[in-house]
Amino acid sequence: MDIFYPIQMFADIATYNWLNITSHYWGDAINFFIYDTIKIGLLLIVINYVMAITRYYFPVEKIRDILTKRKWYGFDYLLAAILGVITPFCSCSSIPLFIGFVSAGIPLGVTFAFLIASPLVNEASLFIFPSIFGFKMTLAYNSIGIGIAMLAGMVIQKLKMDRHVNPDFLKFTTQKDAIKENGGKTVPLHDRLKIWWKDGMHISKSIFPYVLIGVGLGALIHGFVPRDFVESYLAIGDWWAVPMAVLLGMPLYANSVSVIPVIEALTGKGIPLGTSLAFMTATVTLSIPGLLILKKAMNWKLLSAFIVVTSIGIIIIGYFFNYFNF
Repeated sequence: MDIFYPIQMFADIATYNWLNITSHYWGDAINFFIYDTIKIGLLLIVINYVMAITRYYFPVEKIRDILTKRKWYGFDYLLAAILGVITPFCSCSSIPLFIGFVSAGIPLGVTFAFLIASPLVNEASLFIFPSIFGFKMTLAYNSIGIGIAMLAGMVIQKLKMDRHVNPDFLKFTTQKDAIKENGGKTVPLHDRLKIWWKDGMHISKSIFPYVLIGVGLGALIHGFVPRDFVESYLAIGDWWAVPMAVLLGMPLYANSVSVIPVIEALTGKGIPLGTSLAFMTATVTLSIPGLLILKKAMNWKLLSAFIVVTSIGIIIIGYFFNYFNF
């Protein structure tokens, strides 16, 4: 049973009974908005609380030392991308850890390699892809995904955009800070719980208005853009189908596990695999809710660079799989 089924029931009752929406388009849009707002809001609270605990104990200094003591050029980017692969986070939930990395002094480009790889190459692409698309395609996708994350991180680093990170958003309490404030003594559990709740709610309240905007845009698209319209444009074999897939995927929000059935359905309708993958990767990596959350940690110039570099990488993935016809 879907754990979010009660939320869907509430959204249905609120939309069609309490609000008495009879229009099919407005009904779908409002139902989507209520459902996703509640679901993402609850997920944000849980995720940010868990991430507050993670940041509290996470050995960012050790990670920084490992990532910055490079043995050869690109080794730190490779390690960051691999760390992103083994952390099962979507774009929204990997952002708090990204914030911790930046505040610990890890180079910005290296943290971006993690931020891109975390949703792009994940548990879905590692364990679910083989049963649907085969081992060859899975190996190619994950290899290219890691490569894209590394190259994107390197480009961001070359642009020297560290000054565009918002330092006020990077403040949170670590174990070291808490012990220091407690006179060098171990912090009692009930005080740690308060610290984690405060840090988690600080981020949740800061980014939730942006989530509402992102979900609102997604709701309008969900309600008023017919699925056949999307499928008809994605099915076109012209060169612009892949960039179009990226643009269509960005307003939506989903983790890779939930979007894989959609990809399977799209490929079943004859849409090229590369175009379908571009749609999926844009949804999990460049979703508007995720970008709006990320905007709290940086200014528009750095965010724009992230969007452009990552979009180019996703488009390359799409063209690669369409060209070689996996």
